[in-house]
Amino acid sequence: MPPAAQPKYSPAKIDKQFGAYLSDKWVPAPRFVLRRDRVMAQLTNSEKGRVIEVGCGSGALLAELAEAGHDCTGVETSPEALQIARQMLAGFDNATILDAPSPDWENQFDLLLSCDVLEHIEHDSEALTQWVKWLRPGGRAIISVPAHTKMWSPRDAWAGHFRRYGRADVTSLLERSGLRIDHVECYGFPLANLTHWLGNLSIRGQDFAGGASNAKGATAASGTDRSTHIKYFGLQRSLLGRIAMATACSVQRLFLKTDLGDGYLLVATRE
Repeated sequence: MPPAAQPKYSPAKIDKQFGAYLSDKWVPAPRFVLRRDRVMAQLTNSEKGRVIEVGCGSGALLAELAEAGHDCTGVETSPEALQIARQMLAGFDNATILDAPSPDWENQFDLLLSCDVLEHIEHDSEALTQWVKWLRPGGRAIISVPAHTKMWSPRDAWAGHFRRYGRADVTSLLERSGLRIDHVECYGFPLANLTHWLGNLSIRGQDFAGGASNAKGATAASGTDRSTHIKYFGLQRSLLGRIAMATACSVQRLFLKTDLGDGYLLVATRE
């Protein structure tokens, strides 16, 4: 029998303001844009190297890093997200997406990314300790988590979260895992706080994301369902939408040293 035909993917498009997207499958939601703004700020003038993103979701960040010349590897356990990420990165020879880590990764990577993943893992300390071993000594980690235990809401349960983090909680977690904290900021204020509230309204009557029956299924679905955002992405990319998002990104930078936002972003070094 002839070999099965390989799927033909439409290549990802990369918007200079919003990042990578697939018009019919995945587009960057406003909160993603806010977080991307802060991640990319930490990568300005970074030397090309080996990048690992744990829980890479759609693969949108890796697509930008691959385009910039980094050697990128993504790990994603959600079948839905895995399919999207492989399509997102189909045009890049310097990017690989896997459904499980490799046993020979210890001391192999220059940069570790993990964006809003740890809150989905029950034993977060064990997971992060393992990830840090994949970094070479002196390698950097950029990690984001949802902020403030007092902001726990139905949408956290809907998305499959085990927790939100206080500032002291997340810094202690990273330090126990073998990282030296270089930078901490609280991003997203005020737009992400508004979308957090609106998100709770939008999921009324739903137990878990994507109609899942448990937190594991919700974790798999929460970052991939972009049906509503696709509908309004044209507006987001309009002149008015671009001005609004650029303003939101600029405004959040004024409050990074406060605890007003809804997410923490940390930069750390493996000792």
